[in-house]
Amino acid sequence: MSDAIKHECGLAFIRLLKPFSYYQQQQGTALYGLNKLYLLMEKQHNRGQDGAGIASVKLNAEPGYPFMHRLRSVAQQAIADLFSQVGKEINELEKSQADERPPQLHGRAFAWPSSLRHSGKEQC
Repeated sequence: MSDAIKHECGLAFIRLLKPFSYYQQQQGTALYGLNKLYLLMEKQHNRGQDGAGIASVKLNAEPGYPFMHRLRSVAQQAIADLFSQVGKEINELEKSQADERPPQLHGRAFAWPSSLRHSGKEQC
């Protein structure tokens, strides 16, 4: 995954222009951008890639606070593996911040069922 970006690589970018609360109210989930990223990555799935990755960057972050996060996978089903990792992180975050989050988010589990139902016949 350290090769140069060439014509075989598929890139998908999502930039949210509104706060998460807007997407929670309008779309029913604060994870709207992540859902769209999943769809874009699945559309580019079979381009001969050896792996996949996700990077998130927070613009205008306060000095001293993390502003970037990344995940990478070289698994057989790299996209499914990535979003499984993301789902685990979100579920852990929800458990650790149960008292601080708004009531409409309590008890919601996070998963992309379609990403976890691959038959194993597809290859990246």
